[in-house]
Amino acid sequence: LRPETAQGIFINFKNVVDTTRVGVPFGIAQTGKAFRNEVTPRNFTFRSREFEQMEVEFFCHEDDARDWYAFWRDWRMEWWKSLGLAGENLILREHEKDELAHYAKTGAGTSDVEYRFPFTHPGIGELEGIAHRSIYDLAAHQNHPDSNTKLEYFDQSRGELAKNGQPKGERYLPHVIEPSAGLDRGVLAALCEAFTPDPDRASGVYMKFHPRLAPIKAAVFPLVKKDGMPEKAAELTRSLRARFGHLGFIETDEKQSIGKRYARMDEAGCPVCFTTDGDTLSDGTVTVRDRDTQAQERIAMDKAGDYLAEKLEQR
Repeated sequence: LRPETAQGIFINFKNVVDTTRVGVPFGIAQTGKAFRNEVTPRNFTFRSREFEQMEVEFFCHEDDARDWYAFWRDWRMEWWKSLGLAGENLILREHEKDELAHYAKTGAGTSDVEYRFPFTHPGIGELEGIAHRSIYDLAAHQNHPDSNTKLEYFDQSRGELAKNGQPKGERYLPHVIEPSAGLDRGVLAALCEAFTPDPDRASGVYMKFHPRLAPIKAAVFPLVKKDGMPEKAAELTRSLRARFGHLGFIETDEKQSIGKRYARMDEAGCPVCFTTDGDTLSDGTVTVRDRDTQAQERIAMDKAGDYLAEKLEQR
């Protein structure tokens, strides 16, 4: 049972280079099952024996490794922030020298993206590690007694210049920068961050998902089940599903009062609700309700798609 998904990438490094003719720097990404010898699994999915891991092995020249390490460290931190984990609960921590893994290169180092979960408070838990693995893995595979395979990359853009002024090329084992994150832990962090108690709401709590993460992207309600309102709601639902259905679910609901329907969507983390009413039939407008502020406004029904696109950061 593999403890990481990385080695499958290193084993296939030569195949990827030979078949795709890709040039360094480049990366290979993979998501898959990984396993740990957790004696006491606990804290929901934070510690489990089987989990989903997502990793990038980014191959680069040694001279550029420090800069690429800084790039991936900062870019991965910003990615977590873009999913709604910004704030004091999210930190980026550089490893001390005595913490470095056996494969880590001291020259560039290792960083962890960490999150303060409710069950780790006031402490923190790791979400992702960004490590400079140097040539450790490729060298280990290449030098294994049964390998008989050279894994050096021939870089035509480097090396001494020939008489014609063109580089002669350089053969080297690429250094590796590895962002490696726990997918299960990321989902758990998003749930913890989104959970927002609010005693002033009918639901008592709402899930403040970033719209990109919300499983239900929008809800469409007729105010009542008569006077043509359900038909208008069905029309808008079809339009939104055709445009945004690949991103998540577009809910529709006619049961119970409009307040209870809003409360259900708050609990599910739906960012916006559109409601058709008597005015929809006369002037073609609908009511839009924002999950976080509970504010309502009127917009043209044919602009609902653009409104939702802006919420979902779709361009």
